[in-house]
This record gives sequence, structure tokens and C-alpha cells, in this order.
Amino acid sequence: MSYISGARSVPDSQVRIASTKMDGIGHKKAIQVRSRLGISGNIKMNELTKSQIDQMEQMSCQDHVVHWELKRGERADIERFISLSRYRGIRHQDGSPLRGQRTHTNARTCRKQIRK
Repeated sequence: MSYISGARSVPDSQVRIASTKMDGIGHKKAIQVRSRLGISGNIKMNELTKSQIDQMEQMSCQDHVVHWELKRGERADIERFISLSRYRGIRHQDGSPLRGQRTHTNARTCRKQIRK
């Protein structure tokens, strides 16, 4: 089992499916990376050589924001909302739903943290 940009790739899965498991890489970006490298989407991950996997990881990290950079950016956005005392930042701090969901009878998982 190999890791590509922090995502575990299952050896029996096809390249077109395994490449979308990386954070920040969707269907279209996976197709772009594969076409640049000349890799077919129907090949299994265990049939790729180590150099092909390294090229795939390097190409995806070079052109797109993936894994830890993406997560760091999301966390920075949340911290910015909190520092500006925006509504979304306050809801993040409280652990409440952000996007107008009902909280009287739902949102049990986020309210569970508050009760303890």
C-alpha cells in the first residue's frame, strides 16, 4: 500500500479512482494529471512503477493545492473568521452548525461537545 500526497492508495483499485482519493484532487484534475503523464485510467495501482507514482504525486502537488496546504488554508480561513468575530467564526468557536441548520432538535453531535 502506497501513499500519494498523504492519501492511502489501495493497490487493487484503478488509477482513475485512487487518484481522486487525494484531498483537493477531484475527477477533472485527476484526468488532467493522468493525461499529462500518459497513464491510462484502467490500470491498477499495483501495476504502476515507483517512478510513475512519484511523477503523479509531483505533478499533482505542483499544479494544485493538495493535502496539508489545503487543510492549512482552511484552518487559516476559520481563524480569520474567529479573529474578526464574524458569525461563522463564533459558530465555529461554539461548535454549532454554521449554515442555518435547525438546532432545537437536531445537531446532536455538535451539541454533545458543549454539554460535557
